[in-house]
Amino acid sequence: MPYTPAIPLGGLLGWRVFDQSSARQFDAFSNSEKVNRDIEYFKENIKNASSPLDLIEDRRLLTVALGAFGLEAEIDKKAFIRKVLDEGTDIPDSFANRLSDPNWKAFSKEFGYGNITFSRVELPELQEKVTQQYLERTFEARVGDIDTDMRLAMNFRREAAKIAAEPSVERIGWFQIMGQRPLRTVIETAFGLPSQFGAADIDKQKQELERRAENFFGEKSPASFSDPEVVESVLRKFFLQSEIQNGPTSSTRGQGALALLSTSPASSGQTINLILSNAR
Repeated sequence: MPYTPAIPLGGLLGWRVFDQSSARQFDAFSNSEKVNRDIEYFKENIKNASSPLDLIEDRRLLTVALGAFGLEAEIDKKAFIRKVLDEGTDIPDSFANRLSDPNWKAFSKEFGYGNITFSRVELPELQEKVTQQYLERTFEARVGDIDTDMRLAMNFRREAAKIAAEPSVERIGWFQIMGQRPLRTVIETAFGLPSQFGAADIDKQKQELERRAENFFGEKSPASFSDPEVVESVLRKFFLQSEIQNGPTSSTRGQGALALLSTSPASSGQTINLILSNAR
């Protein structure tokens, strides 16, 4: 039976309660039988996947490989995945480098099939890194089965810090956030942006995000997400705004406590791809 995280409350209060127990729950998830079988299979067989086709044709291997980068929903796009792997990341205009979602670039680079060093599947460090990431991302997916907002929050905490640490953050950081729907959802909700915001000119979107970030945090650059306190402030606003927009649900308890905690209230995908590919 798949592991089911314990999430008794929704909203901001539920996030705080879950955050306190998430490490223990992750350990329990990591020791569950099915997850261990998946990881053992990957470690035993990935070294035999000497080509992209070998990996793509073994669904159990591909499930772990994609899951490690949050791409498990794309598992049936075999031609797309093969193109990502075949072209690698060494060439600036390779397919993976032109995609707005950096997870594809990380996936292609890690396995290395299309790069000058070629396949890295026999390296123990790849096996360890991929399986650890698979554990983390799959745990998040199980959390998301119960509460989508909590999965979005966990993803934002990790991915925003990665973007903030990149040398190119000043040039393309906001475009990377806008290019990943989970990150965009969190930031647009936290900033109280309208649903039609994504239809605006892409440069105007960036300017508005900079303006709101500066108003909220005193810093318009997404480099500010290197500060855990800033990230937690975004998540707090995200949960509160989500409550305001969606209203309480049958799974959201402790509404009085939430009120006391409160102190304040993709149509552009191709454009983002182009901007990112030219700015790297």
